[in-house]
Amino acid sequence: MAGFKAAFLNEAFKLLKKKKIIAAAILSILAVVVGQIAVTSIKHGLGLRVAGSTEFPFVVLTLFTYTILPLFATFVAIDMFSGEFSSNTMKITLTRPVSRFGVFSAKVLNVALFIAANLLFVMVLSLLAGFLFNMSSFSLIGITRVVLSYLATFFPVFVFSLLVVVLSNLLRGGLAVFFLSVIAFAALHFLGILFSGYSSFFITSMFDWYTLWISEKVNGFKILRQLFIMTGCGIMLFTAGFYLFDNKDI
Repeated sequence: MAGFKAAFLNEAFKLLKKKKIIAAAILSILAVVVGQIAVTSIKHGLGLRVAGSTEFPFVVLTLFTYTILPLFATFVAIDMFSGEFSSNTMKITLTRPVSRFGVFSAKVLNVALFIAANLLFVMVLSLLAGFLFNMSSFSLIGITRVVLSYLATFFPVFVFSLLVVVLSNLLRGGLAVFFLSVIAFAALHFLGILFSGYSSFFITSMFDWYTLWISEKVNGFKILRQLFIMTGCGIMLFTAGFYLFDNKDI
């Protein structure tokens, strides 16, 4: 655990130094601002109430989950693996007194923390924006539903990032991994629409599975089924990623 902790802190320090973190924060703020401007414009221009204070975070989450979040999660996963392989810094990382499994796990955990931190950041911003612009509809139940939705969104996005990790260990070039990730994202989304009856097996179709958690009638069986599917996919992708990482010739 001492070696894993050191590897984790080292990866976290390298992640914080990357400019992509600042770019993700700026784009996250812009997503909230643009969303609030659109909601306010519709409300005052057309006289329609689009979203209240605790409903606005769902508007932001829907947009954020399918654009900015998976994009930057992909960038971070690529930098963690393909970036280091391309710049030959992976050799330095693996000379430390920690196993390859410890290094791999530390990198994957940092990707997970980036996704969680980004979701938390956007949730707080969207709640503040909703509260400031529509204070009347603010409620404790609404906040609970928002927190639950953002927590539920973490899992499918993280599982998709594990697919990027597999591609990053399969190919050395970061650009090739990025384009393959985009193609995989689009293909999974298209297949989820085309084969709607089997959409649970295409991970991107579950980016909005938080709607199952906050619906008036909660379908516990469907939530449990999708949870098992995502857990199975996550375990297989993690195992495949580590297998490729462990057998990679540095």
